[in-house]
Amino acid sequence: MTDLLYSEEEEALRAAVRDLLADHCDAAGVIARAESDAPHDIATWKALAGTMGLAGLLVPEELDGQGATHREAAVVLEELGRAVAPVPYLTSAVVATEALLECGADDLLPQLASATAIGALAVSLSVPAGSAYKVVRYEDGALHGELTGIADAAVADVLLVPADDGGLYAVDASAVTVTPQVSLDLTRPLATVTLDGAPGRLLGDAEPAVRRALRAGAGLLASEQLGLAEWTLTETVRYLKERKQFNRPVGGFQALKHRLAQLWLEVVNLRAAARNAADQLATGSDDADLAVAVAQAFAAPVAVHAAEEALQLHGGIGMTWEHPVHLYLKRAKADSIAYGTAGAHRAALAGLVDLQAP
Repeated sequence: MTDLLYSEEEEALRAAVRDLLADHCDAAGVIARAESDAPHDIATWKALAGTMGLAGLLVPEELDGQGATHREAAVVLEELGRAVAPVPYLTSAVVATEALLECGADDLLPQLASATAIGALAVSLSVPAGSAYKVVRYEDGALHGELTGIADAAVADVLLVPADDGGLYAVDASAVTVTPQVSLDLTRPLATVTLDGAPGRLLGDAEPAVRRALRAGAGLLASEQLGLAEWTLTETVRYLKERKQFNRPVGGFQALKHRLAQLWLEVVNLRAAARNAADQLATGSDDADLAVAVAQAFAAPVAVHAAEEALQLHGGIGMTWEHPVHLYLKRAKADSIAYGTAGAHRAALAGLVDLQAP
């Protein structure tokens, strides 16, 4: 029977990532970057991906990766969610990497694994696995078209672009025009990618590569949402123990205890769903699609609820720009439509278990 508890190695990995983020990615720094023209924290990314080698967790050892599994990547994403770290880990080390693994792009995978290059799949962040996605025109050996809602395209070195001939092409980021879009989540910027005769190298069939990449992205996004929900719950409990009204801690009021207890139950259930999705992906189980659909159908509402409760229960300080809780709420709301909404995943789940709506 599958053991969803964290192993000693996974707990050690968690501790190492948390320590690094405490040193490199404090809340004040994230807020400051969110207000700037360069929200990505490249220094933290290099420390995570280069120094610790975490960008190559899903890449086989023979391709200069770590040869680990989705379980370890999920632990990393939990900690990144706790810090709302503005790094392209999900988009490059998971989504782009999974697409390249499907295509067998052995020359690009070592670059992503060693963090000498950042990859991005040129599919809108809101597209769920198995759904139609926008493609560009392939004509006379060049790519033409415009793609919107591409996460972390601003820092990508190579873009994986699906074309209308059914192929997935590797395109150098210097050959395209990347225009930032207004995004609710300031820590995961979106952009429009315009290709005007950009040369591309055919990697393989786009459909299976995109499907695999988006499924892994959705499954491991649940772990990021778990980390976000855990941080907001922990910080809210800590704050309510310190804040006093009528000369007693606010956290002692029964109505607030009930709200926190309900939230704790939701977070615990989310942990089980997220861990199961990561484990099913790691083992290549036939039930991986089912586990991912369950995790995402549950994760988005819980993460949003946790962030909303954190903002409300922090009172006036929670409404200020200086407090980081607004970053968590924005990330939770943006994540709620990333790789498919909860409703889209519930619909997919119904089909997987042959339980169609009347």
